[in-house]
Amino acid sequence: MTPQMLIAAAHIPAPHVPFGGLSPLLAFLGGALIVLMVGLMSPRRVREQGVPALAIIALGAAIGLTIWQWGDQRSILDGALRIDGTYLVANLILATGGIAAVLLAWRSAAGHEAAHGELHALLLSSLGGMSLLTAAQNTVVLFLGLELLSIPLYVLCATEMRRERSLESGLKYLIIGSVGSATLLYGLALIYGATGSSSFGAIAGAISARSLTGDVMLLGGITLAIAGFCFKASVAPFHQWTPDVYEGAPTPITAFMAVATKVGALVAFLRFFDVALIGASGDWAPTVAVLAAITIIVGNVGALGQSSLKRMLAYSSVAQAGYMLAGVVVASKLGVRATLLYLIVYLFMNMAAFAVIVARERETSFGDDIQAVAGIGRSRPWLAWPLTLSMLGLAGIPATAGFVGKFYLIDAAVSGGYTWLGVVIVIGSMISLAYYLPVVAAMWMREAPASAAAPAAGPSGEPGPSGSPYPAIAGGSPELDEAGSAPAHGGPHGEVVLVAVLAGAATLFFGIVPQPLFDLVAHAGRGLGLF
Repeated sequence: MTPQMLIAAAHIPAPHVPFGGLSPLLAFLGGALIVLMVGLMSPRRVREQGVPALAIIALGAAIGLTIWQWGDQRSILDGALRIDGTYLVANLILATGGIAAVLLAWRSAAGHEAAHGELHALLLSSLGGMSLLTAAQNTVVLFLGLELLSIPLYVLCATEMRRERSLESGLKYLIIGSVGSATLLYGLALIYGATGSSSFGAIAGAISARSLTGDVMLLGGITLAIAGFCFKASVAPFHQWTPDVYEGAPTPITAFMAVATKVGALVAFLRFFDVALIGASGDWAPTVAVLAAITIIVGNVGALGQSSLKRMLAYSSVAQAGYMLAGVVVASKLGVRATLLYLIVYLFMNMAAFAVIVARERETSFGDDIQAVAGIGRSRPWLAWPLTLSMLGLAGIPATAGFVGKFYLIDAAVSGGYTWLGVVIVIGSMISLAYYLPVVAAMWMREAPASAAAPAAGPSGEPGPSGSPYPAIAGGSPELDEAGSAPAHGGPHGEVVLVAVLAGAATLFFGIVPQPLFDLVAHAGRGLGLF
């Protein structure tokens, strides 16, 4: 390097790094690094108890740093990221869901097989991707966040390495997720080609200034972007992977995916379409509204007759994605607030349901079959009540948080001129009673099956040869050493019951007293910039 170049380099101002704005993201990713390093330590107690505790500390730090910035409305890193109410509320949902997932996975088979350090580091890394995705104001950052979200999840789905269904789940999610990411990337490339910019604000300005609403390249990019986001959010007809992946993945990971991926995908959907493409809403909004209606019907009809609770909740999550798309379609502050509020209540309802499934998988030989919860109204009331409230909330029964969330979404749809979509939400909720209420009836009106205990069953209820907790395909044998084996089955662990009870109580409390939720999302949407 010549002296002239050195002198010129000395006068280049150093870029300003806003560590305050990045602090929640740094808590997620820094926590992932620390957890991974601690997980390499030899004492078994450190790995099994210390690693999950450190993960919860990192998530608690992310919550504290998010609250520290409450009320901020600013762009950072040359407008690549946006700190606003939408991002901050999404961060709180993500961190809370992460804490619940860590508690559910604390003594799970996935943690023992994949090593606790790796499991929790991947979980925190995925949360970092989701946090980045929800703040993205640039298509390059958006895609980076999406990949950081997705790649750890591909591995997490396959963490029960001795179980065929888990490996199949990870492979299916990898293939379908890659197709979705590629589709979105092609769409973003076409939008860049049409507008000449990767910044959301500049894209919106180009569409408005150059009247690009009828441009073929832009319309093609919007179409592919919709398809890419729909893959990630489990929107029909791009939902085919969801039932198989949800059923095959370890249940704590399924619980995490059901909530966290919805938050990341839908908030990014909101930010991209309601900011960058707001000028072309006349082109994409009717299409998204039709997709929402199709998703509601397909999800609710697909859940009918399912005996697997995880598979039923997978189809339910498809229908719930359709409900939440109503908030995206209307492209207003009310729509943003309605979507975020429903994501909050969806967190409580889903975590209550999956916590009970985790507990019953450890207690019985039925895995996630509906028989596992038969009769628990008398034998396990502390599990029966949270699951009952979860089912009623997901169905939208009054006095539950689910009713408040759906009412808010219907209000947003009607106010935005999509009254027919509000009617579809009501019809979908009526159909959902046909598969939510049988679960409630099984808990309170049926007798528990005679052979409920399963000390020799594996994590999915599939007994291995000679009493091994692993299936034959994985080489399950009595010779598996103790350190590598899954935890013994018995009564539900205290942390699992705690998640179920707290999530069920929140579902009931916020259904009766919803004002704190309204206050929480009140300032969301203001920072999106174009409303």
